[in-house]
Amino acid sequence: MRTIFILGAGVMQIPALRIAKERGWRVVAADGSDKAVGIPFADEFLHIDLKDRPALEEAARRLRENGGLDGVMTAGTDFSASVAWVAEKLGLPGIPFETALNASDKSRMRAVFSAAGVPSPRFSVLSRSDSPAALPDFLAFPLVVKPVDNMGARGCRLVRDGTELAEALADAHGHSRSGRAIVEEYLEGPEFSLDALVHEGRVRLCGIADRHITFAPYFVEMGHTMPTAFPERDVAEVVRVFEAGIRALGIRNGAAKGDIKLTARGAYVGEIAARLSGGYMSGWTYPYASGVDPAAGALDIAVGREPRDTEPKRNWVSAERAFISIPGIVASVSGERAARAEPYVKEVFFRVAAGDRVVFPANNVEKCGNVISQAPDRESAVAAAEGAARAVRIRLAPRNPDTDAFLSGGGIPNPDGTTWPASAFRVSPALAAAAAFLPDRGIPPRSGSAPSPRPRVAYAALPGAEADTARDWQGRSIAESLKVVQDWTGAALDDGRAELVLGASFWKALFRGGAQGAAYVIDSLFRKD
Repeated sequence: MRTIFILGAGVMQIPALRIAKERGWRVVAADGSDKAVGIPFADEFLHIDLKDRPALEEAARRLRENGGLDGVMTAGTDFSASVAWVAEKLGLPGIPFETALNASDKSRMRAVFSAAGVPSPRFSVLSRSDSPAALPDFLAFPLVVKPVDNMGARGCRLVRDGTELAEALADAHGHSRSGRAIVEEYLEGPEFSLDALVHEGRVRLCGIADRHITFAPYFVEMGHTMPTAFPERDVAEVVRVFEAGIRALGIRNGAAKGDIKLTARGAYVGEIAARLSGGYMSGWTYPYASGVDPAAGALDIAVGREPRDTEPKRNWVSAERAFISIPGIVASVSGERAARAEPYVKEVFFRVAAGDRVVFPANNVEKCGNVISQAPDRESAVAAAEGAARAVRIRLAPRNPDTDAFLSGGGIPNPDGTTWPASAFRVSPALAAAAAFLPDRGIPPRSGSAPSPRPRVAYAALPGAEADTARDWQGRSIAESLKVVQDWTGAALDDGRAELVLGASFWKALFRGGAQGAAYVIDSLFRKD
């Protein structure tokens, strides 16, 4: 019986844990959380911080001495260096530790690519004590700032002037374990995610997905679609640069995950990690689209075998989409049954529950959940995933200062007139101005006690609102959002019989915070102090 040591027991490691168990292998998992959801898939669980390489090495040696150990691997974590450390110390299959460091530290990665002539952004590295004035002249705004050693777009931001640069550096340094930030030129163009298995230097591409990045100046992936819809010529250029990056890093036996940008000057490497991707791509969307599970091949390579059965069995489409929230405290989460009932929907993952604090996402770990579809064509897959994301409803608890601050507006301005945090609906100036003049009638003072029994509430008519073409972050129309508000609160268009009629306060909250914002305004009026 083979024994595999898998670093990580979270959602992203479940496919590898499951496949190894199905093969009859002995599965040992390590994770820094003793509540990790993948623990039930393992024969043995070790509660170890995945940054603690000596502790992982010691655990691996014990495993080898007590029944044997054939390999070590991870997927969807930023601990490929820990994997390589253990493999190198115990003489197990894998990549050299130095190679893993080059694929984990963005400054080392950029230096490797520069030396090998692999297209990647020009860059400079600043520690906490360095002045932004130390940046070389070839780096001109706009720039991208990110920590050298984190993932999930944490601490990553586009900057357009010196003030934003100082703010972004502080954020990136705070998200960096080593206290260093990389500052690099911004590259305009679509972005792709790629997964590959590498055995004896041969790269076996597992798939290419179109990434859907939004919420400038941050880089939040609201979803991806597999396979890419771009033409073959563009795909060939993206794959060429990805493979060149893999070779430059020295990944000969393992997995590789790439983020590649396609610009007017050709493809550029954003980054390449020495592991399978997270974000549901390697474990879900590629298997759903192709019928092939990259985790199976990665397990083979981890124990020194050539990956088998890697040829796609079908050419379907799988789409992943996220659902998000405005800031506040979750009162309830609903809509799971409706989301799962959407045709072609395969998975719905929730990251939040009642009582949790939520924020408007500035990175990929601050989203509230994800849905995944599988369909024979792109249109059906995308429609299913987006429809399921719209079906999920996150209602917020009333009278929260974070929600109040969001609904009051403000934030980081963007050149296109938007801000971060973004507003749910970008309506015409004329419609926004008309809403601002609608009076509230019969509204009790928020600081006082709520009337008992609760009076009937309505919202004032705003001509043209429901016909407006604006859509919120999940693709809901204004009319659809008003229906959600009515389902939650009972509030409907004023018909002359309501005791309380909301005007500007309601419409401003709806435009800014969608159905969540409008319902929050109503709920906050009636919470008893």
